[in-house]
Amino acid sequence: MRHVKTRSARLVAVALGTLGLSAAMSTSLPAPVSASTPVATTSATAATSAATKAAPPARAATRYNWGKVVAGDEFTYKGKPASSKWGVYNSAGHDGKGRRASSAWNVDGHVATVTGNSRGVTGGMSSRYNAKYGRWEARMKTNVRDVQYHPNLMLWPQKKNSHCPEIDFAESTRDPKLVKFFLHYGCKPLQTSAAKAIDQTKWHNYAVEWTPTHITGYIDGRMFFKDTNRGHQPSGKMHLAAQLDWFVSGHRAPKKTTMSIAWVRIYKV
Repeated sequence: MRHVKTRSARLVAVALGTLGLSAAMSTSLPAPVSASTPVATTSATAATSAATKAAPPARAATRYNWGKVVAGDEFTYKGKPASSKWGVYNSAGHDGKGRRASSAWNVDGHVATVTGNSRGVTGGMSSRYNAKYGRWEARMKTNVRDVQYHPNLMLWPQKKNSHCPEIDFAESTRDPKLVKFFLHYGCKPLQTSAAKAIDQTKWHNYAVEWTPTHITGYIDGRMFFKDTNRGHQPSGKMHLAAQLDWFVSGHRAPKKTTMSIAWVRIYKV
């Protein structure tokens, strides 16, 4: 499957002040609290991977009692992302530059990692679970990334229509210190947005809640975006996509960049 974003400009339709986000934007996220001590292992990689799940920051699902997980992936297997759960991209890259290849993905039994290399070969994948309304949460981090590589967790329409909806609930562009939320609700394009400064090389939990009355974004269980305009609502079912996109800048080859996902959990509204 191919998802190519060709927005030439981003117009902010609603100022962040109207969304009541100024306080949230200036408040730092709480430090992770260890739930338990990881079990000793002979593999440093396995120990690190286990720790990402044993000692998470707050989750929106827990804070707001979202209930039972209905779909997602814990990545407790090895190889490529499970074909029963994911469609892995095999196509040209963003804006036709580079390539999105299945070889860019690896699941090590704990974490799924996509790697973008110096030639612009990177990857993406889309969930096979589609829904109109729901709650999606994922645990993600990057390495010290090249600013040409943009990590993104997003909701993408099952069937593209004239409204061109797209919900980027954890996207980072050229500034690696900022995570952004973009609600694209028109093809012109039109959007509302928010941004939060965090260390993306640390594990964080990113979530989006989509109901008939609002679309809300969370980082580590804390709201940092909300749009209650029903005219901005997508009209059909959507699914989660994870992409590490190459945004070419000049003639410089990008440095190796990784985006890792510890789990994806989906809940009904």
